[in-house]
Amino acid sequence: MTRQDLVGGGTDEALLGGAEAERTGTRGPAEGIGYFARFGVTETLIRETLAAALSRGGDYSDLFFQHRVSTSMSLEDGAVNRAFTTVELGVGVRVIKGDQTGYAYTEELSLEAMRSAARTAAAIADGPSRAGPQHFHVFKDLPKRYVLQAGWDAVRPEQKLPILEGLNSAAFQADTRVAKVSLSFSDEHGAVLVADSTGRIVEDVQPMTSLYLSCVAEQNGKREQNAYGVAGRAGLDFYSRDRLDRIVREAVARTTILFDSVQPPAGEMPVVLAAGSSGILLHEAIGHGMEADFNRKGTSIYADKLNKPIAHPFVNIVDDGTNEHARGAINVDDEGNVPGKTMLVENGVLTTFLHDSISARHYKVKPTGNGRRESYRHAPLPRMRSTYMLPGPHTPDEIIASVKKGIYCSNFTNGQVNIGAGDFTFYVKNGYLIEDGKLTRPIKDVNIIGNGPKVLEKVDMVANDLVIDEGGWTCGKDGQGVPVSQGIPTVRVASITVGGRNA
Repeated sequence: MTRQDLVGGGTDEALLGGAEAERTGTRGPAEGIGYFARFGVTETLIRETLAAALSRGGDYSDLFFQHRVSTSMSLEDGAVNRAFTTVELGVGVRVIKGDQTGYAYTEELSLEAMRSAARTAAAIADGPSRAGPQHFHVFKDLPKRYVLQAGWDAVRPEQKLPILEGLNSAAFQADTRVAKVSLSFSDEHGAVLVADSTGRIVEDVQPMTSLYLSCVAEQNGKREQNAYGVAGRAGLDFYSRDRLDRIVREAVARTTILFDSVQPPAGEMPVVLAAGSSGILLHEAIGHGMEADFNRKGTSIYADKLNKPIAHPFVNIVDDGTNEHARGAINVDDEGNVPGKTMLVENGVLTTFLHDSISARHYKVKPTGNGRRESYRHAPLPRMRSTYMLPGPHTPDEIIASVKKGIYCSNFTNGQVNIGAGDFTFYVKNGYLIEDGKLTRPIKDVNIIGNGPKVLEKVDMVANDLVIDEGGWTCGKDGQGVPVSQGIPTVRVASITVGGRNA
């Protein structure tokens, strides 16, 4: 069946019929493989495609099937201004020969098209054919980290619209200064299947949803804008009354406080990072440097730091695929490996890198379940999932009380990072001055500038209040975006360069 065949009916039933079959238990032809049987995927199809992939002597090959139905609805000025559904269906073929990787994909799940893609990927090798698997083992005991009461394929637009309309009204009612509200709601019903030349087959159904509220406020001729969003591998029940109230409360408060905010003095000073969204600095400026491909190439500053201290003994950093319903949670990575928790930094010591199967083979370790990709159009890379610092021995109050003059950063927006060296600039949208151990005036329009590994060395207090941020974070690397989560407790960095007004 081609992608054109799939969408040709032009109705929701045509687009979502596969998901309906999943719900009712009909699986397609008896010889078909799980969810993808409805698209004509069989063991025979997989076997013959893998045989073509190994026809020139590749060491290993895998197939990555993906079906994804994504819907989006936006509300602006109280009316729906955009609503659409996209459908993706295809398979990527990867062939590995020594240190070389060949990759090709097709949107047509026919034997002819898949063989053609396999031969393209196989061109990196030039040797005698290797035999593909004759028998397969379908792995069925995956974790259940995002079981839904009802899949997004069962949710109609008329069930989502009242949520957006209610948030729109609530935002205007929350503060008379609110002048404009924009909302976006997205959801996704997806499935992946990985089959490889060892005979392994792994399949996972992967939901996703996000909701984002942006508001503009006006006061005395001045305008300010800010936003708040949530996301997770969850269903419609994710949007509880408490969560919806929090979206409005946070978006409006983050916006209106900007009218009273000032720029802090510029210079080197202690910086306190608030629990939760400050984890973006941990992810971008530090976490990427712990991905094994950068270290294998020698471009990461951590390449020669394995099993060496890189932080204070109370600093512990984890990359975790197991947080139920988190945006960064996965039951299986995009190479078919079941992820767990990977302790990157333990008691201040760098203990491992984040591995896909290629880097794991190079380092002679097991994959950590971090082989991830944006879609079947891309080969997998070592990528983070949910990266956070574990709680420490201090309290938030004593951390703030320890700072005579500094800033407290609570909300970050844009940033730039040199992944190899770890140099960064982040824009702080919201925060506070710290004066004589107390939070005083709110601040805005602040840049913090530094180097991730050096900042990690300067983290000299870690609180006991870890928060995994609930925002809709997407990590970009080599042109691929994947959903992630991140978090951090309140921490103190002894000094960072703050770009504000001249003192």
